[in-house]
Amino acid sequence: SPVVYDPAPVGPTTPAVSHDENPCHGKKPYHSNAAQDDGYFNNVQCLVDGVKQSLEQSGTNVTKGYKGEIDASGRTPITTTYKEAGLCPVNVHWHLGTEHLSVGEYDEHGKGPHEHSRRSLQAADKKVRLGYQCMHYDDKDTKFTTEYDWKHCVGMHVGQTYEVHWPHSGAGECVPSGTVTKWQYQTPFYDGVFCNDGIISLDPLNTFEKIGVQAQVFTIVNDEDYYYPDLFRGMLVDEGKHQGTDMAKYTGSTTGTSRSNEMCSRYTPITWQVDRKCHLVSASSFDKMCADMKVQADDMSDDLHAHGSRELVASQFAADNHQK
Repeated sequence: SPVVYDPAPVGPTTPAVSHDENPCHGKKPYHSNAAQDDGYFNNVQCLVDGVKQSLEQSGTNVTKGYKGEIDASGRTPITTTYKEAGLCPVNVHWHLGTEHLSVGEYDEHGKGPHEHSRRSLQAADKKVRLGYQCMHYDDKDTKFTTEYDWKHCVGMHVGQTYEVHWPHSGAGECVPSGTVTKWQYQTPFYDGVFCNDGIISLDPLNTFEKIGVQAQVFTIVNDEDYYYPDLFRGMLVDEGKHQGTDMAKYTGSTTGTSRSNEMCSRYTPITWQVDRKCHLVSASSFDKMCADMKVQADDMSDDLHAHGSRELVASQFAADNHQK
């Protein structure tokens, strides 16, 4: 029998601080340190006179065997779980289509109701770039075409592919037990990533050891057999269902459509752990995740809709350290 939708959201239960003000607010850095006014983290042209202006970028091809062209010696990605590495989740958000590419799973041959989704999002004055799509969509199967009565997520569609990101940090407002704290989840995610000072450093460089992103790709269906109640907390891991088991691990950057193969991110290097497989998930699973987001202490409303997908990173801007 189908899993019954549980509307009770995951609320923050253990305040990490005694005061009510958000300790992470405004912690997104723009300069190399507090004493500078150098705009270090501003996007830069990827190439100037043939010289790269930033380190490795995301999202890349994650097909097994792929390697980029940037020598990332000394910048080894985290290969354990993020929890084992001392990181905790500080945000969840997703992109329309995928930013990564996995041949045969989500690539240029994928399909979905993308024209409907694109029109709807543009009509809401949100210009959203569609990335790659999965192979699951079947317009003759009602679970891909019967729209869901969304209560919490905004502008979402059954049958569409989304790439979900869970940014993790060693500087988040977290507790070792893993209990969700009052200010743990933040929008923008940068505030959560850089919440506590003195942990993340550019010199010596440790960003790839202290910042990581989980990425998992889903096609949404209107079918409660694919209900998962805890997407808010992190990616699905189930060996029997091949969820979170075939992983690409590499160093890259933050993503989004303000970056391209002309404009690069300076929030780099960070670890990425990307599931190469595409999975089916119920619309109710996503709506439960959005319900969880809405009860966090920080306002996460800017992440209740899909963000645009950055174009696939060219190999010349991708790291050569993809782990199998």
